Amino acid sequence: MHADRPAVTVIGLGSMGSALATVLMERGHPTTVWNRSAHKARSLADRGALLATSPEEAIAASPLTITCVLDHEALHALLDPVAGALAGKVLVNLTSGSPEQAHEAEAWARSHAFDYLDGAIMTTPPGVGSAETMFLYSGSHAAFEAHRPTLASLGDPLHLGTDPGLASLYDAALLGLMWSTMTGWLHGTALVGAEKTRATDFTPVAIRWLTAVTGFLTTYAPQVDAGRYPGDDATVDVQIAAVGHLIHAAAARGIDNALPELLKSAMERARAAGHGSDSYASVIEILRNPADHG
Repeated sequence: MHADRPAVTVIGLGSMGSALATVLMERGHPTTVWNRSAHKARSLADRGALLATSPEEAIAASPLTITCVLDHEALHALLDPVAGALAGKVLVNLTSGSPEQAHEAEAWARSHAFDYLDGAIMTTPPGVGSAETMFLYSGSHAAFEAHRPTLASLGDPLHLGTDPGLASLYDAALLGLMWSTMTGWLHGTALVGAEKTRATDFTPVAIRWLTAVTGFLTTYAPQVDAGRYPGDDATVDVQIAAVGHLIHAAAARGIDNALPELLKSAMERARAAGHGSDSYASVIEILRNPADHG
């Protein structure tokens, strides 16, 4: 262990919690662990983790406790009885949850005189420890800055703001982007695959195209913020015609068209709302106010 690396406690040793504890140990942090099922802690103890016999003992061992359990219900079942032990310390909660649960947890932390950071891990367990991996945090800025070096051991720590719900909100939004992107790629892969093109041949071209798509996002973001959508690149009308070609090609090859039909529906609602000659960014008006554009 490195004398200059602060101690840290990890509570919850599923596949993600175990990855967190492993990386912290590898980076030289004295690491105390606790899990409801003690057998999950044994392999970590064999590699140098300090095995606590109770959550209270685990919390007492470090100024910073990181939790990664099944859900907020499990978090409170474990920590409510020992919340007093957290007084004056910092809890970083990497348990998945909603922004509303994060707000409740911060109020709970405040009532027990400890600092709270809500977090979201934007990777699967093998990605923990990579400088490329984003860890999103929201809540106490002072707590974040005080423990930034420890958090940086796990991945690139991004503090989104003092509103404790932001990490969960970003997490949900980014997962939505991931699923939409991956399903769009799979739809395209199925389409070209109908003509015997292999996924491994299509995908490098798809990745190059996604790089171009990020340019559209950068262009459209200021339009979204301003609420003005100049159609000087490609209008909604043009996009409706283009998605029609995709739907026709896919239908002719027996490919499920639920996704492009959904996208076409959103575009058509945007056109009906007067955005036909605006940029694609204007579709956000339909997403923001669905009741007005049914």
